[in-house]
Amino acid sequence: MGVSDMNQAQLQQFYIPEEQSIYLLSHGDARKLKAWVALCQTQLEQLGYRDIELIGKGAYGFVFGGITAHGERYVFKFTRVNLPQSLQDRLEEEAFMLEQIDHPRVPRMVAFQRVRHQSILVMQRAPGINLEEYSLREGRLSPRLVVHIAAQLADILHSLRRGAGPAGRPVVHGDIKPSNLVFDAGQEAVALIDWGSSVFAQLDANQQFVAANVLELMSDNLQQTNARLGDVYFIGEEQLNGALSSPRFDEQGTAGTLYALASAQSCRFGHQAIPATSLGLPMEFARTLDGMLDSDVRIRRRAGDYFMREMARMARVVMIDLAEPEEVPLVPTWVRPATREIDTVVYSSRKAFLREEGASESLDDVNDVQLDRYYKNFMQAMGETEKAFLAAVSRLGKYPVVGGLAVRWEPEGVYIDTTLNLYDSTLRPAFVAAVNNMVNLARAIYRQGIFKSCLFNARDTLHVERKSQNHPFRITPGMRLPYDVSAVPELEDRSRLHSYFEDGPDPEEFLVLPEAIIISLEALNEIHHTGMIIFEALPQHLKIHSYYRLLDPSREQEFRARLEDILDAVGLIEGLGVSGFMKMPYKDTRLFTRIERQPERYYPRNPREELPAVSSAAAGWPTGPTTTSLSDSWSAADRARSGETGRAAR
Repeated sequence: MGVSDMNQAQLQQFYIPEEQSIYLLSHGDARKLKAWVALCQTQLEQLGYRDIELIGKGAYGFVFGGITAHGERYVFKFTRVNLPQSLQDRLEEEAFMLEQIDHPRVPRMVAFQRVRHQSILVMQRAPGINLEEYSLREGRLSPRLVVHIAAQLADILHSLRRGAGPAGRPVVHGDIKPSNLVFDAGQEAVALIDWGSSVFAQLDANQQFVAANVLELMSDNLQQTNARLGDVYFIGEEQLNGALSSPRFDEQGTAGTLYALASAQSCRFGHQAIPATSLGLPMEFARTLDGMLDSDVRIRRRAGDYFMREMARMARVVMIDLAEPEEVPLVPTWVRPATREIDTVVYSSRKAFLREEGASESLDDVNDVQLDRYYKNFMQAMGETEKAFLAAVSRLGKYPVVGGLAVRWEPEGVYIDTTLNLYDSTLRPAFVAAVNNMVNLARAIYRQGIFKSCLFNARDTLHVERKSQNHPFRITPGMRLPYDVSAVPELEDRSRLHSYFEDGPDPEEFLVLPEAIIISLEALNEIHHTGMIIFEALPQHLKIHSYYRLLDPSREQEFRARLEDILDAVGLIEGLGVSGFMKMPYKDTRLFTRIERQPERYYPRNPREELPAVSSAAAGWPTGPTTTSLSDSWSAADRARSGETGRAAR
């Protein structure tokens, strides 16, 4: 590996992998991206569509929305032009697979066309927003709504297994996750989108070969998987490890999706520490969900069978939305008025200790864009709860928030320092749920070490260019590090200040800053403030990410002078890599005992008893039983059907 390759590998430590904000791109790259988006919009307008808007982007392409001359709402999917041709051809394959699907909850394909060597897939646009966005806005979805969504997904899965399209063969979607489900809140209806990972199933749900004829059964095609990698935050182990494609893949994606929506997480990994049985769901449904997420493949399959067989019945149980008490944040969170737009990015370091010693890294040879971005460089060789913890920190960055956190695992418990400033009061309940998930996942991790994360506004990032690595970086005139000032001093015992330097240099950061910058940071450390600064040095591009809030207005002139000194010394930076410093406002460490698993909590058997003192009959609610017998758990029924018990399941 050459020096440049080594530096690039080190730089991959920098971000918990999310779609990079345009405000973090170099001026040249940002200009190219804007030009490409404008070109796509122009092409669509020339085809006769109007009100074109960019509605999403991913590892493989961009998605636009638009309206036809007749008022129909369509979605247009483009592939990234810098991808290999084999990946660009996937769009045509996606169009073919989408033609095989005939279901009211799957927006149909309209056309596949090429314009100036650019492939475009045109589809109907489902009303609503995707469930990841809805979850970020609402937090934990109500048990009633989760069960209602589960019934709709089970119906879609039944249709895919039957092979209801022209080919008459079972289809695997391969990438079921909240962001691929569009939710119409008015109708509480979901639509499954993004069929880029879909394939014809090679195995059925009983792991028997599926083939159109004998010749297919005898071919080598059934010895190699045709499966594609969906989002590794939601797919199951079989799909991740390259098993032959099967409807079981979509069971796993469905289970991960329902779990994430019920728990206000953005992945499936937290189920060991925060099980479905702790989320206030109906007992039968919660146990089924936990079974589908179990580490034992036999339990997963039995639970999946039960889900497919019984979900329609479970959904017929009368449920109502019960008032939940407001969730109290386990660590301090602040809501501040929004004076400007926030484009949050998360920087995390010291992740190496979260990896398990001697763990197999069997996916190193898998060449996949999503695997590289989302998993291989960051989460591979970690336990499930460790992955969930990193994903929980990442979820915080999906809110308009700036600040930081430090988590330290010691023998006596977990110490957590935070400064989290949310700039949208309407999102506070959902944000608190995300913060508390992060804390509870941290409590379930049993190892020693420290983890630090900074959340900054990418719109405040300073970009400094140079001709080559042999030239110094030059600050342009008028460039300033932004900061906020507290209206009144926020003072407390100085001995409680959380120093930049108390934990020593970060072993996972590779840029050595010049002495002049370190001296300025040490002087800045003596002024009461909170914030962070991160330097990311690339061969021709330096990014300076920062968030500062001065808590002693009387020292503003001195504070500003120190920030100017830091910028003046940027020309002395040599080498490539990342270096960052974070300062908490004060030492207000919260100590949490470890807890391996959250306690059980279920939806009440008689939800009417939880309602205020109003006549149930007057409110229009049924007066009979509203939940099924607790003996209807999937495991009991499964044992009964398989002869493991002599008693029939009720």
